[in-house]
Amino acid sequence: MLVDFAADVAATPIQVESAAVTAERDGYDGFAAAETKHDVFPALALAARATERITLQSAIAVAFSRNPMNVSVLANDLQLISEGRFQLGLGSQVQAHIERRFAMPWGKPAARMEEFVRAVRAIWAAWGGERLAFRGEFYRHTLMTDFFNPGPNPYGNPPVLVAAVGEHMTRTAGRVADGLLVHPLTSADYLRQRTLPALREARGGSLDDFTVCLSAMVVLGETEAERSRAEQAVKGQIAFYASTPAYRAVLDMHGWGELADQLNKLSRRQAWDEMTALISDDVLDTFAVTGGAALRERFAGLVGRISLYTPYEIDPAVKASSSSSVATEP
Repeated sequence: MLVDFAADVAATPIQVESAAVTAERDGYDGFAAAETKHDVFPALALAARATERITLQSAIAVAFSRNPMNVSVLANDLQLISEGRFQLGLGSQVQAHIERRFAMPWGKPAARMEEFVRAVRAIWAAWGGERLAFRGEFYRHTLMTDFFNPGPNPYGNPPVLVAAVGEHMTRTAGRVADGLLVHPLTSADYLRQRTLPALREARGGSLDDFTVCLSAMVVLGETEAERSRAEQAVKGQIAFYASTPAYRAVLDMHGWGELADQLNKLSRRQAWDEMTALISDDVLDTFAVTGGAALRERFAGLVGRISLYTPYEIDPAVKASSSSSVATEP
């Protein structure tokens, strides 16, 4: 199991660069940056210039706020800057954000994502000499002149990974991507019973040459007080994610559909403390673990890459030590 470092979701581009340098120094296999308050591509460009070995992943870049052409260009440039270390991680986001924050169209997200990835690959193929003639339901790319053609990437095209929770998007990832980005709100049972079977169905039964990546919520702390604060922060993050209707399937599988409804209602009032209080220890233990060794025990054989998701302040040395225990055979 490869162990990656995930940058803080609110990190600035400069902070992402610094975190990537530290992650490489500490021996992590990969580095992932998210797109929340800042654009992920400039941040990873800085990280690419500041590092030499570690893989760099957008986890995620919002696909539907962009179009396949500009994503193709951005990913191609990052592959050049990193000298072949970039991984293009794409996610759909949810309807409200695509329509109301980005003012972009929404509809048939799984079908749209499949077409998006196929369009990106068609554009890359055009830079390798093929004629660009992509015509789909959502995207149409039929013009590529020499002036705008960067040519084939000397490091090859970057792998494409798609984020998914539900089975429709998971099958889409299996059909068109090189890997799956598993949402932090997941469980070993959900992976085993829903996610991996859907992937295998989409890929004809085999997951060879396909990477399953997980950012796993974990409770860390050197003292009881630190662990207690970490528990509360993770419970709050679980409540936030579980309030999103798109992620309800994970809770339904564990018989917590009513909890999802309660959290969704409270989220409309932004009653975050009340939401956190609804997350029982059973729910916490299902979606988070304590310590790196427990992560290996829970997810070994289910995922190929893992990172520790800590939505709270944590000593980097403590996190690095726990990450090392994930990679170490018991």
